[in-house]
Amino acid sequence: MVFRKPPDGGWGWVVVVVSFFTQLLCYGSPLAVGVLYVAWLDAFGEGKGKTAWVGSLANGIGLLASPVCSICVSSFGVRPVAIFSGFMVAGGLMMSSFAPNIYFLYVSYGIVVGLGCGLLYTATVTITCHYFDKRRGLALGLISTGSSVGLFIYAALQRELIDLYGLDGCLLIVGALSLNILACGSLMRPLESSDSPPLEKTCVDKVPDQYFVYHEKEKTVEENISILEKGYADEKCVNNIADYKQDNILNKNVLSSINVNEKDTYKKKVVEQTNFCKQLAKRKWQLYLNYWEETMVLFKNKVFSALFVAILLFDIGGFPPSLLMEDVARSANVNEDDYHMPLISIIGIMTAVGKLTLGILADFKWVNTLYLYVTTLLMTGVALFAIPFAKSYLTLAILSGILGFLTGNWSIFPYVTTKTVGIEKLTHAYGILMFFAGLGNSLGPPIVGWFYDWTQEYDTAFYFSGFCVLLGGFLLLLAALPCWNACTSQSSKSPPNTYSYKVASSA
Repeated sequence: MVFRKPPDGGWGWVVVVVSFFTQLLCYGSPLAVGVLYVAWLDAFGEGKGKTAWVGSLANGIGLLASPVCSICVSSFGVRPVAIFSGFMVAGGLMMSSFAPNIYFLYVSYGIVVGLGCGLLYTATVTITCHYFDKRRGLALGLISTGSSVGLFIYAALQRELIDLYGLDGCLLIVGALSLNILACGSLMRPLESSDSPPLEKTCVDKVPDQYFVYHEKEKTVEENISILEKGYADEKCVNNIADYKQDNILNKNVLSSINVNEKDTYKKKVVEQTNFCKQLAKRKWQLYLNYWEETMVLFKNKVFSALFVAILLFDIGGFPPSLLMEDVARSANVNEDDYHMPLISIIGIMTAVGKLTLGILADFKWVNTLYLYVTTLLMTGVALFAIPFAKSYLTLAILSGILGFLTGNWSIFPYVTTKTVGIEKLTHAYGILMFFAGLGNSLGPPIVGWFYDWTQEYDTAFYFSGFCVLLGGFLLLLAALPCWNACTSQSSKSPPNTYSYKVASSA
């Protein structure tokens, strides 16, 4: 489908507002799961690595299923997917309040809530990119701050709710708040296509040919006559049943004609439905082949290939602090009287600032968004190496703020992806990249938890995390060097279906 030119305003700002609140409501609890993590450690008495799986699944499973989420959004539309996902998030949170053990939370909180968040994230990013072009960086920065503001609010809110109503009551109330996603999703009006037919023809012309099984084929004159005769025979049969003894011979003739007509109609229906199933299977298989062909084309792009490695390593190393920072402070014997604000709240508010700042920077023509993203990766790696040296609340708070600001690079990641593969391939490419991001989110916290269970300290774990992020940053930097483009231009011209990264200054 070819969408008309993005309006860069109008109803798009309504979409930005509701997308902001959608991400706030769905990601508030999963991102602030560090507060629940400490409560689950005390409630179930399991190891740190095993308990960390709950939060990592909630933040990773939706990204792992990003290709499926992208297909759902493309097939059913943004609005239906957003409303359905709202039910998933709210239901999963409420189910988690009745969890008898940690394994139940893997399903209710990890899979159900995580998958709902993944669907909502894909829906909000997709519809925002459709409505904005010149201001896309600002729009994506605004909606992505919703999850960060949610992290800031929910970190303090969940801690207060646990103190007042217990862990179960906290999850019930948070689940009820998530039902407001339904109202937000109803306002996500899709952008009409540029080549849409007039209003009078839309209802008919929009129906694809493969759905002919749901409407009758145009019948010939003989078929219409036979249907009329059958209807007349049905009516006559009903009227003559009371007079069975008088019209016995006539009834037999009518019933025999009905049976013949029904058999013929049944055979025609079977043939039609068989042909439909064959055509549908061929089309589905062709779509499947086209999907993998487009995927292989994407991976021929050096920058795209480096992006998926970088996002995987970044989430393995960069995500654990937001989940485990509270337990890091407790393991470092930080005095609770020094706590002026939860460390997770600091990460949340600074992530919001980082997303908005980086999103605004991405809109400047003189800023290369890819190099900006690489810079955030390298600085994140350095900050992770510094965590083992932080032994007080002040130093941990400063590092939390720095990491939170740099984690705001999520706001420019869709922008970098769009510049790399184009708006036409955004949904497909972004789904693949988010799959690897989800894999990193799912593996990062358990790995750090296992390091702690093995060494009884977090130092080794964060050295490993910093190394992963730095490695991903350097690989992406090498892939984006201008020398590769120079070599390619000297060898041969790029084929029409090859995508190359365009710097912001030449956009």
